[in-house]
Amino acid sequence: MTFLDHLQFAYVHLRERKRQTVLTALGVAIGSAMMITTIAVARGSTKNVFTKLIDIAPHITIGAERIVPDVPDNVIQITPGRFSFVQKNVTTDRKVIIKNYAEVVQTIRPIREIEDISPFVTSKVLARNKTRYTPCFAKGVVPSLETDMANLKKNLLEPGALSELAWTPNGVILGDMLAEKLKVVYRDRVVLVDKNGLEYPVTVVGRFKSGFNEKDKKEAYLNLALAQRMESLPSNSVTGIGLRIADIGQADAIAARIEKLTGYDTKSWSESNKNVLEFYNRNSTITLVLVAFVFVVAGLGVSSVMTTVVLQKVRDIAIMRSMGVQRQSITLIFMLEGLMIGVMGVLLGSPVGHMTCQIIESIRFQASSAGVISSDRINLFETFDAHVIVILFGIIIAIISSVGPARRATSYLPVKVLRGEVGA
Repeated sequence: MTFLDHLQFAYVHLRERKRQTVLTALGVAIGSAMMITTIAVARGSTKNVFTKLIDIAPHITIGAERIVPDVPDNVIQITPGRFSFVQKNVTTDRKVIIKNYAEVVQTIRPIREIEDISPFVTSKVLARNKTRYTPCFAKGVVPSLETDMANLKKNLLEPGALSELAWTPNGVILGDMLAEKLKVVYRDRVVLVDKNGLEYPVTVVGRFKSGFNEKDKKEAYLNLALAQRMESLPSNSVTGIGLRIADIGQADAIAARIEKLTGYDTKSWSESNKNVLEFYNRNSTITLVLVAFVFVVAGLGVSSVMTTVVLQKVRDIAIMRSMGVQRQSITLIFMLEGLMIGVMGVLLGSPVGHMTCQIIESIRFQASSAGVISSDRINLFETFDAHVIVILFGIIIAIISSVGPARRATSYLPVKVLRGEVGA
């Protein structure tokens, strides 16, 4: 028997049970469509988080913690037979800072991959507007250097806010959700209260909306000089330096290089947000595994159809065997039936999955502040390789599901079947 003969036998068997064959193929199609849509949703949400993290934060951050600790002057010269110690060298209320940050900037400036450098000072404060209070993080920056650092200029609701902040010493740019919480608008006055209870009246010169709810609720931008004064820092000291590079794929390597050059703890964006990235990757994997069980159910449907066909064709199989048809040929016929059902299912499921993705992507709803990211849509990222993977996976499941019935078809002895000892 040729391959075409095997294929024709398989086609005739399925054609005799059109309704059951179509329903089984639809099961595979639904599984394919669901998996394509789920992959698109999982990739879309993960990509959206990655994009937001890259957009709203420096690609690399130089922290104030030193990897190579400073050695106090009184223990640099070691005299044989003597030793010295420093009492109360570190105190709990002393802020860890980068002293003489200009020197650190000069050290890293020759690195060609670095596009922007922006020193900053962070401070935990209490924002007050009359009887309204809310804790927030005040970040002191040089407005002209921070423009492209976290896409701040692009996220501003008042386009000229950064320019106004530059010539307003006591200006502040608030996250839009923070401004809404305080019930303040442009040019309103807000009081920032530091940890010592000192009050700093500031003027709202603008608002920003990053899309990250936690950032928009709790962050504000000040001038660097004001933040240094609030933290009692000299003008040459900061709490960190943000860097933006040309290729974020090199962030980890460049961060390690800067750490060796400066001696300060340096982290890339992926290292700083490691827990968030792992959470989304883990959730995506779990979701895909759960949806894959839909294919398993579809595979059981294929197996059920093949088993029914085998039971109905017991006598035909016996006659074919008695005429010299090999076991391998019988097995191949039934596996080809599983293959045909799988191909029909995935070829229908792939375009249905694509259409489902298009429909979901077109849906718009009111953005919510309840989650991590504020969005008015379900983000999807549909790729060609996802369709290929799902098609191959669906076909493989269908073929595997037909193996058991195919083996059962060759297990009957033709003599017993023809004698009526094995009924159809």
